Amino acid sequence: MKSLKYIIISAMIIAGGMTSCNKVLDVEPISNVGTDNFYRNAAEVQTALTGCYNGLHEPLVTEWMLTEQRTDNSRQNSPTSTAVQRLELNAFDMYTQSSQHQQIYNYWISVYLNIRSINYVLQSLGVTYENGQVVFGNGTAVLTDAERADLAGQALFLRAYHYFNLVRLFGDVFVVTKPVIPQEAKQLGRSPVAEVYKLIVADLNAAKDNLSQTSYGSIASQNVGKANAWAAKALLAKVYLTLDQAGSALPLLTDVINNSGYGLESSYSRVFSIDNEMNKEILFAVRFKAGGLGLGNFMANTFAPNSSGNAVVNGDGLGYNTPTDNLSGAYITPTTGASDQRKAVNINSYSGRPYIQKFMSAVQVENDAENDFPVIRFADVLLMKAEAIGYDGPAGESVSLINKIRERAGAIDYDGGDFSKIFYKYAADGSFSVQSEQAFWNNLLHERRLELAFENQRFFDLVRTDKLLGTIGNYFESEYQVHYRRYRPAITVDALKANLTAEKILLPIPQREIDTNDQQRIPQNPGY
Repeated sequence: MKSLKYIIISAMIIAGGMTSCNKVLDVEPISNVGTDNFYRNAAEVQTALTGCYNGLHEPLVTEWMLTEQRTDNSRQNSPTSTAVQRLELNAFDMYTQSSQHQQIYNYWISVYLNIRSINYVLQSLGVTYENGQVVFGNGTAVLTDAERADLAGQALFLRAYHYFNLVRLFGDVFVVTKPVIPQEAKQLGRSPVAEVYKLIVADLNAAKDNLSQTSYGSIASQNVGKANAWAAKALLAKVYLTLDQAGSALPLLTDVINNSGYGLESSYSRVFSIDNEMNKEILFAVRFKAGGLGLGNFMANTFAPNSSGNAVVNGDGLGYNTPTDNLSGAYITPTTGASDQRKAVNINSYSGRPYIQKFMSAVQVENDAENDFPVIRFADVLLMKAEAIGYDGPAGESVSLINKIRERAGAIDYDGGDFSKIFYKYAADGSFSVQSEQAFWNNLLHERRLELAFENQRFFDLVRTDKLLGTIGNYFESEYQVHYRRYRPAITVDALKANLTAEKILLPIPQREIDTNDQQRIPQNPGY
């Protein structure tokens, strides 16, 4: 099994690749150099860290399947197809995934591959994880204290990001914090969720304390795109919200909003423009670079409608990640009156078939688009602060934060019209104000859905707020006649909803991980 137990360092370090900040190729091959000899100074550690940034690409190839496809946001667009790739997507969509699902394994192995790369970087810096704490010691690389702090902070941020996704998708996972030989790896057990979160919090606390707090407008060009303290604080806040620790999240979010220099872009479309990358709204993104370098974004061709030729994107599309009617109908877009401008940025249509517009840009060759993929945006930070505050009345701060997002998207002050047909901000009083805690949470989740559509956030939002099962059950009913009744073999709406159990929220541990371990029995998640 080609699992984390058998990956060797030469397979991990990406030879060449773009720097995380300026999308400049580093062409010096390093895959044939031993780590003991390679990680000797700041430049060499930075080159290895570049490989870790590039290592964020591969998990994204499958992350949308494990997240967006399991929500009411997207589905694959050929329900009658029996092609293997589409049946794999149907399994996520219908919550029938198994422990032998190839795409679950692909995600798992790509994430652990990059964690191993990150651990080699941390080893060279003398950074270890001991008794729940990140410890700075002496490594193989000779650097200044400032260089060590910055490089370590970036690596710790990346490791925490990976483990945060793993624990939310799989629950108990293998915590690997240093390079290990295959025999040692086979003896590792799954760590409880609480222990995984302990590592994540420790990594992010160390990252925020060691990374630069330079405000957005003053970041040097060579550092644009690198993880910084503001990104670490925002991600840590999301971790705290996931752990139901809003009191710990709130000061971090307030700090980012008040002191980081980041802010909302003037329009929603500018956030995702390839001519405006790493703008003031993007705290952290997975960076891609077009131009035949092997570093381009795959999403344009994967998400464009199949059999559309070159009409949408050069090289045709696959239609694997398609907006649902349910999501499309959630945007208020009247022919007259205020309209939600986000819909046109997120969703387009070709010959009556919707597709994701958000990550679409011209390509010369397939799977080589320029679009970066946002991980943390300022709009997300504002909505997280509303979540951390909770409901504080129809004219309170939390509703005003939601209204900031709506206003940027084109909403106007309520003027007495039909609230369901014209795109308004929530009123401070009266019938169309947010008058209860339940309404607040529903509206907050609704806003996050519209704002962060196709950014792989919806699944985690619904799980974090304990809304997944009810929301997806209702979605199955709403979309059954237009989509699910066409599946082959046929499935009833009741059978579809019966698949949706609490056990299926977590994904299974890949069966290959279990079957090839001759040192111990690895427990599987319930329901698989």
